[in-house]
Amino acid sequence: MKDNKTSRRSFVGKMTAGLFAAPFVGNRALAHEWSEAVSGKGSGPFVSDKKFVPVMITPYRKDGRIDFDGLSRLMDFYMASGVKGFFANCQSSEMYFLSNEERLALTNHVVKYAKDGRPVVATGSFGDTLEEKAEFTRKIYDTGVKAVIMISSLFVKSEESDDVLINHFEKFLSLTDNIPLGTYECPAPYKRILTPYVFRYLLGTNRLLYHKDTTIDLERVKEKIRLVGNNKLEFYDACVANTMYSLQAGARGMSAISGNFYPEILVWMCNNSTNPSRQEDVKYIQANLTKTEDTIAENYPLSSKYFLQKRGLPIEVSSRIGSTPLSARQKQALDETYRVFSGWCERIGIEPARI
Repeated sequence: MKDNKTSRRSFVGKMTAGLFAAPFVGNRALAHEWSEAVSGKGSGPFVSDKKFVPVMITPYRKDGRIDFDGLSRLMDFYMASGVKGFFANCQSSEMYFLSNEERLALTNHVVKYAKDGRPVVATGSFGDTLEEKAEFTRKIYDTGVKAVIMISSLFVKSEESDDVLINHFEKFLSLTDNIPLGTYECPAPYKRILTPYVFRYLLGTNRLLYHKDTTIDLERVKEKIRLVGNNKLEFYDACVANTMYSLQAGARGMSAISGNFYPEILVWMCNNSTNPSRQEDVKYIQANLTKTEDTIAENYPLSSKYFLQKRGLPIEVSSRIGSTPLSARQKQALDETYRVFSGWCERIGIEPARI
């Protein structure tokens, strides 16, 4: 984890330094199954098919149980910000610290509360064996999600080969009938990046609707986007430093943790990243998103709950992860980020979402 964090920070620094030399790449329309319910619109006559899908955090009550009323208010906030879907029961949701019953209850609540046809995906690959993973996948799918997400690192040990991973995916797919699936290169329990070899196999199964990518390295990200082509899979980048670049290269959208701080900014970037008339503003927002990433990522998800509380969301600043409380220094840095966020909204001409 330490090496991943170090490489991530190094990458962020390089992206910030080279931002304003980046070329504009035209948008290409993609028609995919899980996007049929909602169309995305940009400003003025420009229309974008890009989407921001938040990786949802989990609110807790003072007694440590899931706060479902708080979850509804959180979803109201996401929807007021213009998100086009939800990723429930993910790492930001603290999925590894929830029981199976809580994972199902959380996902079920999100599916039922989502409005205007916004689709929901949720992780389902829990269990010690492939059979157990398949059984829980069916339970998650029965909540009404659009696709069930497979965590790549839960299918093989870190030292096992791509051929073993493909073999396990193949058996898992045979155990889950025709349930639509997705993939997520979750950093825990370890980060298993899907190589082009594995990615081609998965695309060929025609079972996947969604992929959340954590590759970080932009050239490798672009390679995966090229592989998608006209496949029905939708590609979402998790690295906010890639936002402008991935979207312009053809990614379907973004799914970064910064959407748990200022989702309307990510929505605006998805709507305008390929808008020729807003490129200076797009570059400005990209530089600032990259600059603030380390601040918001420190002691996450507590940092996001503190930030959302400042924005008016009735949410406890608590977590099951066991992280230390936010320090005075961290709060001060988040307070400053909150201040500059208002300036971003003014610059691009949007109102912050009301809670």
